[in-house]
Amino acid sequence: MPKAKKKIFSLKTLLSFLGPGFLVTVGFIDPGNWATNIEGGSKFGYQLLWVVTLGTIMLVLIQHSAAKLGIATGKSLAVNIRDFFPGPVTAFLGFSVILACVATDVAELLGGGIGFMLFFGIPLWAGALITLLLKVFLVISQRYHRIETIIVGFLGIITLCYLVELLIVKPDWSAAFSGLLVPEVDNKSIYTALAILGAVVMPHNIFLHSNVIHSREWGISEKEKRELLRYEKIDTLSAMTLGWVVNASMIIVAAAVFYNNHIPVNSIEQASSTLKPLAGPLAGLLFSIALIFSGVGSSMTSSMAEADVITGFLGKPEDPRTALYRTAVFITAIPAFLIILFTQDTFRILIFSQVILSIQLPFTLVPLLILSRNSTVMGSFRSRNLEFAAASIISLIVIVLNIYFFYTTLTGGS
Repeated sequence: MPKAKKKIFSLKTLLSFLGPGFLVTVGFIDPGNWATNIEGGSKFGYQLLWVVTLGTIMLVLIQHSAAKLGIATGKSLAVNIRDFFPGPVTAFLGFSVILACVATDVAELLGGGIGFMLFFGIPLWAGALITLLLKVFLVISQRYHRIETIIVGFLGIITLCYLVELLIVKPDWSAAFSGLLVPEVDNKSIYTALAILGAVVMPHNIFLHSNVIHSREWGISEKEKRELLRYEKIDTLSAMTLGWVVNASMIIVAAAVFYNNHIPVNSIEQASSTLKPLAGPLAGLLFSIALIFSGVGSSMTSSMAEADVITGFLGKPEDPRTALYRTAVFITAIPAFLIILFTQDTFRILIFSQVILSIQLPFTLVPLLILSRNSTVMGSFRSRNLEFAAASIISLIVIVLNIYFFYTTLTGGS
């Protein structure tokens, strides 16, 4: 009996499947990443660029696992956890990831607030409030595909801003390419390297990817899903690669401007105030514009993840048109804004948000691994030995590094 022919790869089909990975990528270049990347570049030059490369490789496999889970089961990670694990375990996991999402939202609102503060000269709290109102309006008032288009547009603006900055600052490209590929770390840079790596893999992005992947039609049969899975792989890989370009650009710009002038930078505000006299007003303007779009865009995807998590763990429809979904967006945004409003030390807020993510991350990665390996859940899409081993090793590395980052944060660094 002749074998069924595999469908020919279609560029038109690929273009129609591109999108979910790029939406998730905005969370990969959020203000938390800005803080760690700028610090790394200003203090250690091009030395830690390889950490972004390593983190991106790890991220591709983790995000692909989340997307494949969504495709294979037709359900998000949150719903799969609710269906598979006992009630008390589900309740604990759900509560922990909601706290992590609120902590993430703090960083996103803070970044957008700083961007508006730098651009318009308004108080930080007012900038954070504008970011909050914008992201709630955009998430609630738009359909998914419109939101995806908006986020991709934001991503394009952020990328363009940093590419122009690269032309302005004229970095040492030989040193930059070496830094991207050759690992180099010492006892002085290890803590910052861990912070950069820890800011790459974020719990809410894993939950979000498993949900927004349903915005595309993946077929009904396993054969149809397997044929289309290659388009998801390209979407995830290309989106994460774009995130790698932006994150690497942040470090390169910081190295070329701050490190070469022997100016260590410890905050986003300091980076902006120092960038203008060293690289010119255009560089400072592009910095604040990119930060605004990063803060608003990443806070939008964070709110989408939070709403999806709440509805998924409660067993309710993951539908933006429902009252619960819209309420969830408000509920999670308000505490994040109040934390910013009543705290003066923005650097401490960012560190606090990263600590919360470090604590929660194992409780996202381990359930994902368990579900991906279970044949009852995944059917023929169950992770094979090599894929499972690679995902387990990567998850273990990420968990260990985040625990170490958490420990060194509490004890004052290395």
